[in-house]
Amino acid sequence: MSAYIITVVNVSDPENYAKYSTLASVANEQYGGKFIVRGGNPEVLEGAIPYTRVVVNVFDSREQAKKFYNSVEYQAARQHRMGAADFNMMVVDGA
Repeated sequence: MSAYIITVVNVSDPENYAKYSTLASVANEQYGGKFIVRGGNPEVLEGAIPYTRVVVNVFDSREQAKKFYNSVEYQAARQHRMGAADFNMMVVDGA
């Protein structure tokens, strides 16, 4: 079953976040992920969602998504993001 990593973000340091984004993209591809939303120009239709950026990437399975997240490559990318964004990420199973 496919799995999706869903991320909501407010970027506070565009320069370091760009470094993160570049490295995370390489890791994402290496572990079989495909971006289906990246930025997305979110428009809240209901409720309060205080984030300006949404990212959704799909993997073949939850296990593969977690391999990506726990990989040396992604964790190295993550170091550039620390302090550069208010960042929330989750993995969910596809329908």
